[in-house]
Amino acid sequence: MGCDDLSVAAQAAEFIRALRVQLLQMTSRLTWIERQGVTGRSSREIRLEAGALRRDIQEAHILLTGFSAVT
Repeated sequence: MGCDDLSVAAQAAEFIRALRVQLLQMTSRLTWIERQGVTGRSSREIRLEAGALRRDIQEAHILLTGFSAVT
């Protein structure tokens, strides 16, 4: 591996690490939202946030699965 290859590999490893951290945070937030029910915010706001989190979580899983196959 050349110097450039090592740099790219290090960047990819850091991206994967950061994505895993973000995935854990999003999953925790979604779990918290789902346990709260409707208190103080409209159910529409809660559904929108939960839906966005589910999409982001799914996308993160796809990215991690793709990277896992490469690394």
